[in-house]
Amino acid sequence: MSNTRFATAIHIMTLLAKDPQEWLTSDWLAGSINVNPVVIRKELGNLKKSGLVESRQGKDGGVRIAKNPEEVNVAQIYEAIKNSEVLGKKNQNPNPLCSVGKDINKNLNQLFTETDDLVFQFLEGKKLSDFTYQFD
Repeated sequence: MSNTRFATAIHIMTLLAKDPQEWLTSDWLAGSINVNPVVIRKELGNLKKSGLVESRQGKDGGVRIAKNPEEVNVAQIYEAIKNSEVLGKKNQNPNPLCSVGKDINKNLNQLFTETDDLVFQFLEGKKLSDFTYQFD
């Protein structure tokens, strides 16, 4: 579970929240996070689909936060980039003849869903602005 997508997305959103009127380029953001700009552009696409950022083309183009940081909770960022459950993936092909294997994924579904719900509820109570203030 070495997925850094959430860390990358919240880093992007924190940078954007610090200067909400500023249009920042993916190259600039990549320099702060020390990753390839392609990684940034991928996450910006997800954040844009969720309405968290807006972008513009051209010489003065870039991306900026689309909402007031006070109105964004961290769960919205998490939801924008989430591609798997917090606990990871289930086993692909457990043995259907095993007393545990035959029902493991059904039972894991409930555990994974409950865990994901708890994480989401926790993050929902965290505002992006509160997280951003730690860096002033």
